[in-house]
Amino acid sequence: MGLKDLLVHIDDKPNSDKRLDAAVALALACDAHLAGLLLVAEPYVPAAIGVSIPSAILDEQRAAAMKRGEAALERAGKRAEQAGCRLELRHELVLADDFGTAFARQARHADLSIVGQADPAEGDVDAELVVEASFLDSGRPSLVIPYIGARQLPPKRVLVAWDGSREAARAVGDAMPLLRMADDVLVLVVDPAKLKGRLGEQPGADLGEHLARHGVRVEVRTAASGGQAVGDVIIGQASDAGIDLVVMGGYGHSRLRELVLGGATQSLLDHMPIPVLMAH
Repeated sequence: MGLKDLLVHIDDKPNSDKRLDAAVALALACDAHLAGLLLVAEPYVPAAIGVSIPSAILDEQRAAAMKRGEAALERAGKRAEQAGCRLELRHELVLADDFGTAFARQARHADLSIVGQADPAEGDVDAELVVEASFLDSGRPSLVIPYIGARQLPPKRVLVAWDGSREAARAVGDAMPLLRMADDVLVLVVDPAKLKGRLGEQPGADLGEHLARHGVRVEVRTAASGGQAVGDVIIGQASDAGIDLVVMGGYGHSRLRELVLGGATQSLLDHMPIPVLMAH
């Protein structure tokens, strides 16, 4: 099955253009439908301040937010059109805390969602909510684009971070259309001895054979972390190999309504220099 229905997160921040460009490149290469979703935050008044805000003022704030959002969508539509891609424009007015929930709901109706890494200079909490929900709550894979943008999409060289887990297997299956399009795929197993019963006698060989049967040109490699974080090892190997895309399972769980991500997942999201396709 190919990628025929894509969803990209749009907002009014500078990095939005970079993930839109990545989404457009994929849509054109896959002959896929592309929808852009902009989430507009409802005016929020903390109850603790003990002040009643007139409804007319809230209505004005809401209308101003919608106007800014519509302008961002219009710019995105024109940018996609200039690249030769039709962009379906969508927007929702939701509470800021519900950004992730709203995006995940729409992502369930797409083959792949394209979201943007939060820029630490922006302190963008909304982006973090959307990214985490896009692969942890949607049941679908997401492609996270670095705030510096993507070098090459569709990717020519792909790294699969393989640990034999259910999440990693799901990510590989979801990424198969892109793996088939790539020139080369590197299957990387970090610290195979620590993965115990998840892997066979030759770590990564079974997955390599599976991918080869799908016509993927694949190389299998193992690496020792040497005390480094696994996410840093993956980033280092990807940089050395000229990788355009990393494919990996996304780990996390909700606890007291706070999202706690696994170490390698968080490391990639914080420091990723290239796009990462994640599935949970």
